[in-house]
Amino acid sequence: MKKQILFLASLLASFATHAQSGNTPPITFSTEYVTANGPYDLGVVDMNGDFLDDTVSINAETTVDGVTTPDHYININYQLASGGFNNVTIYTSEADFLPTWSLSAGDWDANGYNDLMYGSSNGVTFMQANDDGTAFTEISGSESVFSQRGNFVDINNDGHLDAFMCHDLAPSVSYINDGDNNLIYENTNGLGDFSTGGNYASVWIDYDNDYDIDMFMAKCGGSDARRTNQLYQNNGDGTYTEVGAAAGLADIIQTWSAAWGDFDNDGDMDAYVGSSQNDTDPEITVNDHKLMMNNGDGTFTDVTSGSGVAEAAFGHENVPGDFDNDGNLDIYTNGDILFGNGDMTFTLMDNLTIPGSGAIGDLNNDGFLDFFRFNTIYYNDTNDNNWLKIITVGNIHESEDSSNRNGIGSRVEISTPSGTQIRDVRSGEGFKYMHTLNTHFGLGSDTTVNYVRIYWPSGAIDEILNPSINGSLVIQESETLSLEDSIVDNLIIYPNPTKDMLYLSSSLELENTVYTVFDIQGKRVLNAKLTNNSIDVSTLSNGNYVLRLVNNTFIKTKKFIKQ
Repeated sequence: MKKQILFLASLLASFATHAQSGNTPPITFSTEYVTANGPYDLGVVDMNGDFLDDTVSINAETTVDGVTTPDHYININYQLASGGFNNVTIYTSEADFLPTWSLSAGDWDANGYNDLMYGSSNGVTFMQANDDGTAFTEISGSESVFSQRGNFVDINNDGHLDAFMCHDLAPSVSYINDGDNNLIYENTNGLGDFSTGGNYASVWIDYDNDYDIDMFMAKCGGSDARRTNQLYQNNGDGTYTEVGAAAGLADIIQTWSAAWGDFDNDGDMDAYVGSSQNDTDPEITVNDHKLMMNNGDGTFTDVTSGSGVAEAAFGHENVPGDFDNDGNLDIYTNGDILFGNGDMTFTLMDNLTIPGSGAIGDLNNDGFLDFFRFNTIYYNDTNDNNWLKIITVGNIHESEDSSNRNGIGSRVEISTPSGTQIRDVRSGEGFKYMHTLNTHFGLGSDTTVNYVRIYWPSGAIDEILNPSINGSLVIQESETLSLEDSIVDNLIIYPNPTKDMLYLSSSLELENTVYTVFDIQGKRVLNAKLTNNSIDVSTLSNGNYVLRLVNNTFIKTKKFIKQ
């Protein structure tokens, strides 16, 4: 009952108006009504493979003059390249479970059309798009899952997109892709495995800059142990280790979501952990928002004091985005925007015409982020700042040793005269909504981009030099760089062949270097940050391998033999 009350409260909050702060926002928004036959108007994501964001609404029934008709359909406003939308209703079989708590999107069968995952208080339903995107097949399991935030992500890094769902009453669950387009239920992968749940919002990010995807779990409700936030570090071999306490992120904030982004543009992901301030339970201590700065060594420092986040609204939704395209990440938080100053401080704007909660994407292809909620698009009125939009396309059909088609889990990095910016491609941020899978970068007054670099989940790296700005850049995996043995006179690896340990001797600066080992087919088999100039390869099978070293100044590869 308490959950239902909180859900109703969140709906009411989305209609709430905010007091005028007196500050002049750097950006404004204008509204336009569209045909969006909800009631679940929850998504802004490309649904037909043209790389333009569309709106997604889910309907379960229609009531006219008191008569209810159980129509089940997905309503999509397909964005047109010429402007405007083509509104299409796609009828489906009845969904066992509706997206009352969250909606996620991702192309798990790699046919070019995004599929959907619904999270409800009883279970999980998948809607699989057919090979031309004109129909969906409903797939529901019998498992009882009190769903919260859901994600599509390649959990085991085999190139195939999996699904993950936070569970409020038990350990979180995974649906692992078997490579034949079947999602196989697993009760846990050790991710969010507290016995009584409390798992509210997972967000998959590369917090330690080793180019594999980690996960932060926002927790809520019950005892301190149940609602202690968690951080799961990817070990680079398909397993994860919970390191929240060591990292300084094991807080007991009542939070439904956290916004992760590089808020100081220093090349690593910081975290804004937003409090929902659930003070309806007298046994729970209310905690305020926290802003955590990444120290670059696997730990975080609390920099909340003086950051400007203390007055932000309490609630469920916290999502990063550069809404004014000035090159500094902002935070959309429960109807307000914390505009980033680029130095871990923010200016709160609570007098904007935006929804209390909603989905984010570029709905008129002008390079500025808009909102969608309750049959309404909140268009960004833009400014003179420059921008670049990047779409990642994995090579899953081209090679078994490639990334998922959406490139979910990729690190996208750009360099401009003002510095470096990073994004991670994520399906499922905040708590409830599905936001765009395209990555947006504001450039401010910069008129050039030195390079765009993509670090793919497969381990491939692509680099595009001097791309055009104020437009979209579609990057196909493995377009530019390969694993050919480079000529490296200043790098010696020994012994080669080796049985257990591989040692490195080099005049290169190897601090903060990430090493990746690929087998002869190009599949990534080891990945971590280099320590003590040595690599343990004892777990590898006998054969030929390629070692790659990557840091901010070089990319080097070298072949070796494991005996």
